Amino acid sequence: MAEKRLSFAVFGNASKAFDTLQILDMLDYLAGHKADVYIEQNFYRVLANELKRDFPIAGVFEGVNFDVDYVISLGGDGTFLKAASKVGPKQTPIIGVNMGRLGFLANVVPEDIERVLDDVFAGKCEIEERAVIQLEADGEPLENCPFALNDIAILKRDNAAMISIKASVDGEYLVTYLADGLVISTPTGSTAYSLSIGGPIIVPQSGILSITPVAPHSLNIRPIVINDEAEIKLEVQSRSHNFLAAVDGRSEKLREGVTLTVKKAPHKVRIVKLHGQRFFSTLREKLMWGADTRKL
Repeated sequence: MAEKRLSFAVFGNASKAFDTLQILDMLDYLAGHKADVYIEQNFYRVLANELKRDFPIAGVFEGVNFDVDYVISLGGDGTFLKAASKVGPKQTPIIGVNMGRLGFLANVVPEDIERVLDDVFAGKCEIEERAVIQLEADGEPLENCPFALNDIAILKRDNAAMISIKASVDGEYLVTYLADGLVISTPTGSTAYSLSIGGPIIVPQSGILSITPVAPHSLNIRPIVINDEAEIKLEVQSRSHNFLAAVDGRSEKLREGVTLTVKKAPHKVRIVKLHGQRFFSTLREKLMWGADTRKL
């Protein structure tokens, strides 16, 4: 049976020098399978400058102007999050190739990319769906991308004063946080910013969110886990009368007085996995659990 002709959109980190030989090998592999490859505009400029030669692609795209079967992210988790924000409701499966040192989302090492693509072309790849959350201000989505695969953070803007964040869950008052900020994390984001401020590690597909304060004034204020179908409302007060809302690191300045709503998005992010790749083994590897174990 003839192999299906597939199309791919490629994102990469334009600020880093990648191993261009590995990227060329991947592009040659895709060309050998008669795939249509489109490269994000900024990344294309970097590649063209580095390679100093033609390479086989079908075209260049900008922003969200692509319609393909799969997305390939070349970089770390930051590049993956950028690709996911551009995919959005398209729900195009994303292959995250880790060109850096630590990656929970970009979980395919360059040496394994052809193995993953073999499964893709054979129609046998594993795809895992991850929950997404969204942020609204006074009932309206933010002008920039309001969707987060990892987390939504409400943060102070100045160095001196903490902010006050009144939080309610499904209409029931929870607590007023006096802190440097508040991070609402999906299970996917539980190993990112949330982990660094003492939030819990959450297994994917758990159907829950975590709410973790950033440097709270009171040590009695601890992280809390809630159902991901819940709707969280936040009211912020600040001495500077404004604050930052960061959606997967994409920050926007907001003025106090707005009511923020965080809730589950209507779509998910679909991640292509290596066969046999499991969350607990990834945790052990990435966090080096057991690295200090000594034989008795």
